[in-house]
Amino acid sequence: METREALARAENSIKVYVALSAVALLAVVAVAGAGHQVNTFMWVRAVLLPVVAVLLHRMTAAASRGSSRAFERLRTLAVVMPVAVIAVDLIPGVCPPWYTVTQTVCMLPVIRVALLTRSPAPRPDPS
Repeated sequence: METREALARAENSIKVYVALSAVALLAVVAVAGAGHQVNTFMWVRAVLLPVVAVLLHRMTAAASRGSSRAFERLRTLAVVMPVAVIAVDLIPGVCPPWYTVTQTVCMLPVIRVALLTRSPAPRPDPS
């Protein structure tokens, strides 16, 4: 797979992540609105991850334009984020199972980005 194609796929995956993280935020709002308990951790994470998603989208676009700095940051974050998010959610008592599942689903496109950016071909084009 060529670099441009890999980065185009990564950009599409990040767009999916943006949408999923917004849906996860809406789920937290809906659960809280229905009177169920939503802790501070869930609120902070639910608000923070869509913001990070937008930043990742900008980083992916910069990498697609040839920024090696953005590419390296994207590669690093795409590996670290899913591990950190899923690991923290699996700590007993931090959040309910439905929230862990929601956050794990949100991380699937990011895991795809990690795989795409770590394959042999992708390197930013210095154009």
